[in-house]
Amino acid sequence: MIKLLRIYYISLIFSITALASQGDKIVVAGPFASVSHPIMHMIKTNALKDLGKEIEFKLWKNPDELRALVLNSDVKFIAIPTNVAANLYNKNVDIKLLNVSVWGILGMVSRDENIKILSDFKDKEIAVPFRADMPDIVLQELIKKRGLNPKKDFKFKYVASPIDAMQMLVLRQVDHALLAEPAISIALRKTGSFPIKLIAPDLYRSVDLQEEWGKLFKTEAKIPQAGMAFLGKTKGNEVLIKRFMDEYKKSLEWYKSNPKEASQLVVKTLPMLEADGLADSIEHVNLNHVNATDSKKDLEFFYDVLKGSNPKLIGGKLPSQGFYYE
Repeated sequence: MIKLLRIYYISLIFSITALASQGDKIVVAGPFASVSHPIMHMIKTNALKDLGKEIEFKLWKNPDELRALVLNSDVKFIAIPTNVAANLYNKNVDIKLLNVSVWGILGMVSRDENIKILSDFKDKEIAVPFRADMPDIVLQELIKKRGLNPKKDFKFKYVASPIDAMQMLVLRQVDHALLAEPAISIALRKTGSFPIKLIAPDLYRSVDLQEEWGKLFKTEAKIPQAGMAFLGKTKGNEVLIKRFMDEYKKSLEWYKSNPKEASQLVVKTLPMLEADGLADSIEHVNLNHVNATDSKKDLEFFYDVLKGSNPKLIGGKLPSQGFYYE
């Protein structure tokens, strides 16, 4: 009997320990894009160890996977396009935007060095990722602002992700693509186009969509494209959220300052990326940690543009103050 009781108590202790360890895990989801990369450094440095929390990263590959994770998973923090965050909030999902960290990541890549402005792409086939989501919606807004019709004047070939669009460029299946870093820099590396060869490179950086946005909308050359959000009730999680965001900011600065080391770290978790191209990309991305409330003016300008074109992109209206974590 004593032996049986001992076995029972040992089993009970193991069960309690297992449950505790599950509770100590924080699941963070994100895409392969730059917004997620500081999280890899947070994992490496065990950034939340003082809270007894371990970070686990979960990849989402497209907006549909993102939405599925939000609605049916144990994810607490998620790297997310800002329009999707607003859309979910307006559909009564319990989500709060914590920050905006990606302000410039989109660009056109072409095999033609003479293409300098968006109207030069008229009547040409362009590979475009994430139909009806970022970055497609940014490109369409800029085209309309140029006085052109996205449906009539352009030939979009929609693909699942920027990596797919990049592969089409590399394999010469298309001559032009809308890409997000680091896919731009990786494409240039894969084709020997960067660093610039003595002979003409195969691919060229063309229109920077952030610069185009600044010119056409008469504002700064930046777009509040992605950041971190929290899922669930924030009450009772204030300490966790503050510590997470403090560590994310530190890791973002480390990422920007150590491109080679950062790229090697990131590709261990995201092997679909390529280390040299990723390292190249860091200087071309506008990364800046800005709290959600301090980003509100820029976000509302962006949301107003989207609302004027297609209110469904943000859930029909500008999100209320409750969307912005304070």
